[in-house]
Amino acid sequence: MLFMLYCTDAPNQSERRAALRPQHKAQVAKVADQLALAGPIFAEDGVTMIGSLVVADFPDREALDAWLRDEPYTQQGVYGQVSIHPFLNVWPQKAGAPPRDLGRITAFAR
Repeated sequence: MLFMLYCTDAPNQSERRAALRPQHKAQVAKVADQLALAGPIFAEDGVTMIGSLVVADFPDREALDAWLRDEPYTQQGVYGQVSIHPFLNVWPQKAGAPPRDLGRITAFAR
């Protein structure tokens, strides 16, 4: 089943987020074959990362919860709130993945 995870950072987590990013990416890579989409959420400035959006296929909520418990941003308090909902993709995707030019997204390039 697809699940949507909308994760917003706790206040003042930019430095911790950056420091843990390699560990976070390694954890996300463990479910790479299950990902429908994943990436950072930005503030209105389009530069400052303020959270993450993930849509991934897990066998059930228990499997998702087990993966999320090992997520460094969860363990280290980067995420202030995580909302999880079952998701059904009913529209053929034509845009947005992957971005053609990650270089113009300066915060992502860090």
